Amino acid sequence: MARAKRSKSYKLTGIHDRRSRELPFNAELAEVEVDNPLALDAGEKIVVVRSVRGDPLGRLHAHHQIDEAQYRGGRAFQNDWERAERGPQAVDPTREYVDGARSREPVTEVQRQAVLRLNRVERELGTDGAALVHDVLVLGLTMDEIGQRRAVRTQRWNDYFARRFRECLDRLALIYGFATEGGAQRAERRR
Repeated sequence: MARAKRSKSYKLTGIHDRRSRELPFNAELAEVEVDNPLALDAGEKIVVVRSVRGDPLGRLHAHHQIDEAQYRGGRAFQNDWERAERGPQAVDPTREYVDGARSREPVTEVQRQAVLRLNRVERELGTDGAALVHDVLVLGLTMDEIGQRRAVRTQRWNDYFARRFRECLDRLALIYGFATEGGAQRAERRR
């Protein structure tokens, strides 16, 4: 039996676009540039699609309403909050049952350091600023929802909360070391 002949001219395929064509009706997506995890050279970037539906900080960053330092400062705050939080924990079936009494797990050094940083953030931002940052970054509320919680429902108040939130993000960037005092002042003058 004779073999089928192969064509001598090979066509190399181009770059494949692997983005989904079928999205849920309520999807909120943004294209962002990130470091390529498979890069051979340092500093290579790729464009990825990120969901920003439940992420107010990601949405602000994707729409260029906050800069990189503010974004990273907000993410550092969220990371500290997650580390310091000691919420409900799952039942460990490997532990011995003792009439429902559970001994508390000791506080780790990572949790302690996160709590210390959060205390510093609260001192620096003040009570109102810390509450605003918590509402947006931890609870995921919009400025309109924050206004409703505080019984002020006008656009002027929404604009005030948005401006105050950006000021708090500037402060977070300073606290976490993503910006310098001089850089924050120059950014404020540009606004």
